[in-house]
Amino acid sequence: MQAKIYTTEAKEKGTMTLPDAIFGLSWNGDLVHQVSTALRANTRAIIAHTKDRSEVAGGGKKPWQQKGTGRARHGSIRSPIWRHGGVTHGPRKDEVYAQKLNKKMLAKAFATILSAKLRDKEILFVDNFIAPKPSTKSAQTFLDTFATKIAQKINYKKGKRALVVTPALDRNLYKSFRNIKSASVEEVRNVNPLDVLTYKYLVFVSPEASIKTLVTRLNNTKN
Repeated sequence: MQAKIYTTEAKEKGTMTLPDAIFGLSWNGDLVHQVSTALRANTRAIIAHTKDRSEVAGGGKKPWQQKGTGRARHGSIRSPIWRHGGVTHGPRKDEVYAQKLNKKMLAKAFATILSAKLRDKEILFVDNFIAPKPSTKSAQTFLDTFATKIAQKINYKKGKRALVVTPALDRNLYKSFRNIKSASVEEVRNVNPLDVLTYKYLVFVSPEASIKTLVTRLNNTKN
């Protein structure tokens, strides 16, 4: 499978061969849904928390005697039916929403999403994207250039539009895109299926090195 390589000016520079095991898979919606749901569940932050009757303030003394007052029987002011009492069946921080996720499922779902992105022409391979110093202007110029010639929606201000994938950490490139809310930069070893699903376009920088690292990563997962 051949893919075009572009310069930062959106001009064709050559082609490269992509592995069919990663970029040539057919769509598997059930697998992608299962993996993406599990990933979201595993990153879910538990915030809401209510106190039950053993945790709210108040003594264990019986409010009034059982009989003879004409009032209803009560054993504690911490009862859920009292104001400022405990909460019954409320959300708790000790709940666990994490789901087990097989590594081979994760790897195949990742490759399935990449294959679909490539078929939809939402993956770009850019050679020698070097940032000598942090520059938001140069990053925006890059997005505008590709929007004009190849990827029309890559420079939209709203939404997640472009994920720039690098073979290794590039602080200057990261800082260049940091102020652009619709774009982000990530190392290829840290990209996961949720990132690929979130952003419309993937931009592989130094594609030969990036794809080599990606192949090694997925092969290690399969083994």
